[in-house]
Amino acid sequence: MIRHVVITTGLLVAVTAVMYSTAPVDQSAARPDADVMSRVVAEVEGLDAMRSGLASSISGEADGATFGEVCGPVGARVKGFAEESGWEIRQLALKNRNPNNRLDPEALLIYRMMDDTPEVMGLWVRAEQDGQPGFRYYRRIIVEGSCLACHGARERRPQFVKDGYPDDRAYGFEAGDLRGVYSVFIADE
Repeated sequence: MIRHVVITTGLLVAVTAVMYSTAPVDQSAARPDADVMSRVVAEVEGLDAMRSGLASSISGEADGATFGEVCGPVGARVKGFAEESGWEIRQLALKNRNPNNRLDPEALLIYRMMDDTPEVMGLWVRAEQDGQPGFRYYRRIIVEGSCLACHGARERRPQFVKDGYPDDRAYGFEAGDLRGVYSVFIADE
């Protein structure tokens, strides 16, 4: 059973404090507004469906055009969603290609939990970002077979990836692996 989970700060802080010694976050709001939650989940699901659909179009060798046809439009949609909503949305990964997409400590904790608990597809947590309290939604990103054209064995990565990302860590995946997480932060209003 795939499920979405809401974790209130008490549980998250208790677990996080053990690993990162973070300060507690204001627990006055138990969950975000239901309409906001629905919109965020729908947007992220649409984003992931877009990623999956574009990735399924990859056949044979991947090249620079593949990036423009698959990863580029997904990145543009992430940026557009953030601009139109005012929320921060990012694609984060432990094994990242772009260092700007590195997991922060909270996201790392969620990533590890999702890696250990594959039936959890999405997760809401009470969070604080840049001193602003709010909520953060995480949704897993799963590696599909077609993704292996660029994210499979290190030695089989396309030349444009090797040339463009000398510090690339986003390889060595197999279909079904946890690739990373979408993260959406919504500040309290």
